[in-house]
Amino acid sequence: MTGAPIESVKSGIRELHNELMGDPQSIECAFLSVITFDSQAKQLVPLTELGSFSPPDLEASGTTSLGAALTLLKERIENEVNKTTEEQKGDWKPLVFLLTDGAATDDWEAAADTIKQTVSCTIICVACGEGAEADQLKRVSDTVLVMKDMSPDAFAAFFKWVSSSIKTHSAKAATMKEDEVLELPPAPAVITIHP
Repeated sequence: MTGAPIESVKSGIRELHNELMGDPQSIECAFLSVITFDSQAKQLVPLTELGSFSPPDLEASGTTSLGAALTLLKERIENEVNKTTEEQKGDWKPLVFLLTDGAATDDWEAAADTIKQTVSCTIICVACGEGAEADQLKRVSDTVLVMKDMSPDAFAAFFKWVSSSIKTHSAKAATMKEDEVLELPPAPAVITIHP
């Protein structure tokens, strides 16, 4: 993403953070992290308590290293999310939003299979714009959304929905069973579900 879309994503992350800071349940239990991927995958913000989170400055360039991003995501979940043990209750199952406006340009299939089959998280993939490959994303997650409109208003509606989704997850996470599927709030009109 370049130009207006990346600026809209930056603005969306700031608004998401502000919105969540107004929700007591989210303040108590939500953590945020940001991973970007272009020619390489980078974690810009490690998993951070909501109150300490600072929205990063995003830049877009290069290709779409989806495989590298999924590998990094798996590694970060394994290292940053606390597992339940006999001694402690672990963190809740992570809710991951993966946005891309392109097709994968690296070896991504094995990483997609690994994360879908072995990592305990809920991934919502979002194919943004005309160049995104929604069919590729189905290999990553059963939940693939399509957002053809990449205007600032469309991104604002999308991030408002992400905020609602995180609030729903925060409110229900304490009572959810490990294999229970999170019901997300209705998506805005700018988003369609990919079959």
